[in-house]
This record gives sequence, C-alpha cells and structure tokens, in this order.
Amino acid sequence: MQDNGLKSHDCHVLIQQLLVVALRGLLPKGPRMVIMRLCAFFNKLCQRVIDREVVVALEDEVVETICMFERFFPLSFFDIMIHLLIHLGREARLGGPIQYRWMYRFAR
Repeated sequence: MQDNGLKSHDCHVLIQQLLVVALRGLLPKGPRMVIMRLCAFFNKLCQRVIDREVVVALEDEVVETICMFERFFPLSFFDIMIHLLIHLGREARLGGPIQYRWMYRFAR
C-alpha cells in the first residue's frame, strides 16, 4: 500500500466533506447520489453528539445505500469492509459517539 501522507483525520474530512464536492461534476447522477448518501452517513455518524433514534434511522439507511451500490458497482467491489458498514450504527448506539474510539492511542 502506498503512503500518501494522509492521517486518519485527513481521510475522515475527505470522505465526509470534500468527496461530495469533488464528485459533483464527474459521475452520472445514479452513482454520484449513492456515494453522496454514504458520505452523509459517515458525516452524521461522526458527530460529537448522537441521538439514538437518529442512529437507528442511519442503520436502516445504510442498508438501503449498500443495496443501491449493488446497482452501480461490480460485485468485486463488495468485500467484508463494505459489509462492516452495517455494523457501524450499532457500534455507535451501544458505545456512544465514536470520535474517541476510532483513533489510535497516540493520535488522541
């Protein structure tokens, strides 16, 4: 794997904020909307304060988003990491806000 100099926080900002803007004119509407839904999912999940009812709705929404991904991306795209998206909402519901659990100890 190539080291591009990005830290964990940089990748979070790219996924949650900048990817949505960058894809606006590059992809057709279908794939672009699915990726935007995934970026919005991560943005809502990584808030400092999370309402449990919102997390339950996010869990349902991410399942629909993954089903939408199947329409636009090849089956080789789907591995265990895509499946783990389904469990992130439950993790946030049980453990609270994830901002302190998704960092390495030396980065906190």
